[in-house]
Amino acid sequence: MKTKQTDELLAKDEQYVWHGMRPFSPNSTMVGAKAEGCWVEDIQGKRYLDGMSGLWCVNSGYGRKELAEAAYKQLQTLSYFPMSQSHEPAIKLAEKLNEWLGGEYVIFFSNSGSEANETAFKIARQYYAQKGEPHRYKFMSRYRGYHGNTMATMAATGQAQRRYQYEPFASGFLHVTPPDCYRMPGIERENIYDVECVKEVDRVMTWELSETIAAFIMEPIITGGGILMPPQDYMKAVHETCQKHGALLISDEVICGFGRTGKAFGFMNYDVKPDIITMAKGITSAYLPLSATAVKREIYEAFKGKGEYEFFRHINTFGGNPAACALALKNLEIMENENLIERSAQMGSLLLEQLKEEIGEHPLVGDIRGKGLLVGIELVNDKETKEPIDNDKIASVVNACKEKGLIIGRNGMTTAGYNNILTLAPPLVISSEEIIMMQKRAREVLVGNDVQDYLLEIIEATRKHELIEIGVSPRGTLAFMRAIQARAILNERDYCTPDDIKTLAASVCAHRLTLTIEGEMKTTKEQIMREILHTINVPVENIR
Repeated sequence: MKTKQTDELLAKDEQYVWHGMRPFSPNSTMVGAKAEGCWVEDIQGKRYLDGMSGLWCVNSGYGRKELAEAAYKQLQTLSYFPMSQSHEPAIKLAEKLNEWLGGEYVIFFSNSGSEANETAFKIARQYYAQKGEPHRYKFMSRYRGYHGNTMATMAATGQAQRRYQYEPFASGFLHVTPPDCYRMPGIERENIYDVECVKEVDRVMTWELSETIAAFIMEPIITGGGILMPPQDYMKAVHETCQKHGALLISDEVICGFGRTGKAFGFMNYDVKPDIITMAKGITSAYLPLSATAVKREIYEAFKGKGEYEFFRHINTFGGNPAACALALKNLEIMENENLIERSAQMGSLLLEQLKEEIGEHPLVGDIRGKGLLVGIELVNDKETKEPIDNDKIASVVNACKEKGLIIGRNGMTTAGYNNILTLAPPLVISSEEIIMMQKRAREVLVGNDVQDYLLEIIEATRKHELIEIGVSPRGTLAFMRAIQARAILNERDYCTPDDIKTLAASVCAHRLTLTIEGEMKTTKEQIMREILHTINVPVENIR
């Protein structure tokens, strides 16, 4: 409910707060007030099912009092201690993360995913310098991948629209083509070493001189760039190519980690053991800022030399904060006790199944894909040509879902011409009932609210017409809706159009009318229905 207080808050927000990743639009600002489970409530009291876990991060769900209590308890005991030294929560968390990763790793703590990746780059360069290979300074990544907002991590990011106007970046960053099973049909069936985007990695490393390549950084599944699904053996092939050229493999698990893909970490879907692993977001389920860079012990050992510059000369003031580490430990305990990783795999399968069943045949839906609770819906103008729909149309879908109380995302401002993918990444605690609710709301939006409103406007007109004594009843309305749904099915569609309504309105509704005496004398029920149809504007569906 809008009040003077909410208006004042929004006015102050416009005056004092700078929002990122969106054009100036104060009227569209949502101010959150409270949240529980998968649900967020704004200051006007409207509730939303959060289909994006905030920014892909609230994996254990909102409103966990035990997480708040873990942080509070630690703040009372030791609120801060720098990681040039150590403290018990950091030690225990590093041990637990090593357990989740399967051993062999040493952990460096930071605050954000960008910092974790920046740390990985510095470690890789210094590692090779101390091994006597200072010429290994270049990093490879993929177009459409995102790795952070610093000058180096933006250099690694392969999204030109995110990079535009911030150049020049740090030097020594190269990009190659990512796999995309939707737009590269058949690659999942090819010998992985014959796939062009795998051969490209090998070719670029060769042409750039193998001895200059420090590392290849990749998300197991490109997330913000459009949920691009790779062939099953792609990551393994890239790892083997890195080993051939003497380079490290860095797995960016900032989004894919902590159960998002149905495994503890995304790389675990693909039978590889990366040299460096970066993580953030789900490590605390976003209750406090924390990130980590995990490196294989053999890399860490190279930093134990006695030389003046052989130690790692890098630290974050707040990295590894005691309260954040204590909270992260409790978060991982919750994930283990509630089997949230397994739940992600199960609920993700249900979500994909529901979406494919409900909207898979819609003419604008080109592809529905994902792993675990990480799902992308690619919208196209034509299923055959796969021409992407434009920005305005996909923005209208996101906005319409929000109006219906469902928060979803899109790969906005990434790759010119290909910002046409809706993204879903709900909290891992989501229930099957909430999954079904998500797909229903998405379907309602994709079909178009205007179509339903058009039907109801026709029904209402029968109840107000001067020559009709009794209009279409609620039972008659239900029969009308079922009739148009049946017509859609007969036409092999899982959605209804205005034409379905116009075609059936007279035949389905006319016999349900009772005319006045004057009406009986002047006209027929069928004629009145035709007049009503003529006077009501026919809607254009949301995204057609």
